[in-house]
Amino acid sequence: MSHPTVLPAECDVLIVGGGLGGVAAALGVCRAGRTAVLTEETDWIGGQLTAQAVPPDEHPWVEEFGVTATYRALREGIREHYRRWYPLRAEARELTRLNPGAGRVSKLCHEPRVALAVLEAMLAPHRAAGRLTVLTEHRPVAAETDGDTVRAVTVEDVRDGARHTVAAPYVIDATETGELLELAGAEHALGAESHAEHGEPHAPETADPLNQQGITVCFALSHHEGEDHTVDRPDTYGFWRSYRPDFWPGPLLGFLAPDPRSLAPVERTFVPNPDVDPLDVTADQSADAGDKELWGFRRVLARKLFRPGAFDSDVTLVNWPLNDYWLKPYVGAGEETSRAALAGARELSLSVLHWLQTEAPRPDGGTGFPGLRLRPEVTGTADGLAKSAYVREARRIRAVTTVTEHDVAIDLVGPYGGTRHRDSVGVGGYRIDLHPSTGGDNYIDIGSVPFEIPLGALVPRRVRNLLPGGKNLGTTHITNGCYRLHPVEWNVGEAAGALAAHCLEEGVQPHQVQAEDKRFEEFARVLDRAGVQRHWPDVRGY
Repeated sequence: MSHPTVLPAECDVLIVGGGLGGVAAALGVCRAGRTAVLTEETDWIGGQLTAQAVPPDEHPWVEEFGVTATYRALREGIREHYRRWYPLRAEARELTRLNPGAGRVSKLCHEPRVALAVLEAMLAPHRAAGRLTVLTEHRPVAAETDGDTVRAVTVEDVRDGARHTVAAPYVIDATETGELLELAGAEHALGAESHAEHGEPHAPETADPLNQQGITVCFALSHHEGEDHTVDRPDTYGFWRSYRPDFWPGPLLGFLAPDPRSLAPVERTFVPNPDVDPLDVTADQSADAGDKELWGFRRVLARKLFRPGAFDSDVTLVNWPLNDYWLKPYVGAGEETSRAALAGARELSLSVLHWLQTEAPRPDGGTGFPGLRLRPEVTGTADGLAKSAYVREARRIRAVTTVTEHDVAIDLVGPYGGTRHRDSVGVGGYRIDLHPSTGGDNYIDIGSVPFEIPLGALVPRRVRNLLPGGKNLGTTHITNGCYRLHPVEWNVGEAAGALAAHCLEEGVQPHQVQAEDKRFEEFARVLDRAGVQRHWPDVRGY
């Protein structure tokens, strides 16, 4: 992506982080006629949907309701991209709810590059109008503050080290780790809170900021029987081959793993390019998590949906129990530990691949699938691994409202319960899904109810002009498990961008909008006009 010759020194809203929340924030700012600068550390906007190569995790009602209008436009744009440019079978082309990968994790599994193309298209009019400047391959390195206000942020070009400072009346932290919260000295939480802090039943007795969900370096695979694409044995393969966590039913490199919901040992299956017609695949996580058949779980291109001969293999994304990395924390333990965690996660993923190619049990009684081939053209990288790690848990702003397990867990509120917020700025729905953690916790997977996103969770307790734009809003370690998914991150970012623009227009501050009923009602009308659903119909949690 090319960069502007002259970098702007100021704008109305600076958005640091170009993931789903950052892109949605930019749309929220620019549709109000305000100017924005959007920065992103990689060369792809889209975060978990693109650079992290994670197909969308969504609630089961996503096709009917429960997302913002712009998120729905993103989903439909992805489908239209396939209809327009890909050689789909006639039956597939006619599907209103086309699922290009026929993956079981989502009703819309697709390639990262397609999402990137649609996200770029959504931002294009604002860039053409001069309202939006996008700086890819830039990361935040410093923030200038004045009391309770963030005045400016300095970003560094990751290619040549050049630094540039942008000043703005409002700043949105849409980074994957909430790193701007730390740079700006904004009060925040990290890792696991203690049970005593919020009384959450699943919180540990002792707080531990470095107890965080594992990260995952995803990668894309196709399979070509009779060919040999075996990668070199990774240096740490011996360690990973023998590694057996205390809470795991067998070696990590194996198909036996805990069921996240029951923790019972369950054998996963792995059959590349199955003969099943992808039109017969359904994705409904409320009925079936879909994670027992690994090839089809996060498949992003199903060859049988396309005309014969168009593709010689499916493409699937590997984001499985086997390649979750939890030996070191990625966030908040210093740059050296973070680098070591990322390197370890990459080595683990390459070890998983080598094991699949050489030692994994085959249905025919043999071992190894040497025909598995990394697909760097899918991930946009030279090595075939995702551009960045999938980070499930970030620093979280100390907010006016903290969402806790008491607000969303089925066991506490009942299947039709859940906290109703007078200041709701959106909705979401997903089980409380925590992956194994750096503190030694196994899965914590709890039934939850469809929830509302309170504006108070986007408003810092002290800082006046810094807003969270993703999974760094005011949740806990526990409730992050259901607030971290794609449509919720988008909704949070869109609401933050709209709020910043609204505050500039009305000459008010976010704290006033949240606290005063009349001011909130004015802002709610802005969201309503934009198609941001703020309340659920009568649906049951799962």
